[in-house]
Amino acid sequence: MKPFDTTRLAEALGQDAQLWHLQAHDELPSTSDAARDAGLAGAPSGTVIFTDSQTKGRGQRGNSWVTPAGRDLMFSVLLRPRVAAELWPRLTTLAAAAICRAISTCVPLRPTIKWPNDIHIGARKVCGLLAETYTSAEGPFLVLGIGLNVNTLNFSIDLHHIATSLLQQMPANISWIERESIAAAVLLELTIALEAWDDGYAETMSYVRERSLLLGKNVRALVNGSPVFGRALDLNIEGHLMLELANGETQVLTSAAEVRLVA
Repeated sequence: MKPFDTTRLAEALGQDAQLWHLQAHDELPSTSDAARDAGLAGAPSGTVIFTDSQTKGRGQRGNSWVTPAGRDLMFSVLLRPRVAAELWPRLTTLAAAAICRAISTCVPLRPTIKWPNDIHIGARKVCGLLAETYTSAEGPFLVLGIGLNVNTLNFSIDLHHIATSLLQQMPANISWIERESIAAAVLLELTIALEAWDDGYAETMSYVRERSLLLGKNVRALVNGSPVFGRALDLNIEGHLMLELANGETQVLTSAAEVRLVA
């Protein structure tokens, strides 16, 4: 497999390449840990760290993210937003919208968003997001970790029924999707999305509602270790999930684990 090529990525980004500080590695334990360390050392906003192989990648609540070397996109973005800190939790929603738009731009697929931080194609997960906040001498910063299955065709037995890739969803005559093209589309869309931390966020939420996998369906989730069941009514302005419980009351979930659709 060809190693990830930041020169090709920069060419695909065009003038927007100047907004990003691109790095690529053959192998890292975790791109998010590398971005965290870079941020603590004073690296600028817009630092993006890619790796072809990740040995200790993680997702929400410490779940591992393991993919074959050289086939998929594993990268993290360091951000030092110039907006009020209370708006920073919107990053996951902004990024989810950007990734959906990027995928739809590059391939004839329609991704959906499974609250709080997964992208699906059909019933299977194709991408996971993890946003983390840190504090450095230069001030607080964010690290956005993205794991996007691009070219993997064979998943482990415990993942094959819940995970997919862009290539797996394409016609059989398509044998490879250029990772640099997908990465460029994500960064281009992310540039636009990050202009909507405040003004324009309501428009982003309209798009996210349209792409929601959950709205109108019955959902089970774990909240503080306890199961919650209800019908997904809506996402509020901050992207929190509003559930209608069996007793008719509405519960707003700001975060949850093991979110599942149920019959």
